[in-house]
Amino acid sequence: MSETEPTRANPRRVREGIVVSNKMNQTLVVAVNERVSHPRYGKTVQRTKKLYVHDAANDAHVGDRVRVQETRPLSKLKRWRLTEIVERAR
Repeated sequence: MSETEPTRANPRRVREGIVVSNKMNQTLVVAVNERVSHPRYGKTVQRTKKLYVHDAANDAHVGDRVRVQETRPLSKLKRWRLTEIVERAR
């Protein structure tokens, strides 16, 4: 950011996950894994969240590792947009 742009008071969240589906036009479904400690037992538990992501160029494919950023609501379910493809699927 330049000096003229104000910094965001609440920065947009960034997540990294694997593309699960790209069947929709300009939309991806990305599975994001989160490791959290169980509140009572302390064991580390893995939770998966599916995010609907806007992909304007339709360039991501199933199995790609992608980085997504939170954005304004783009549709009923889409609240994220694709920022970069970190690793292509083999």
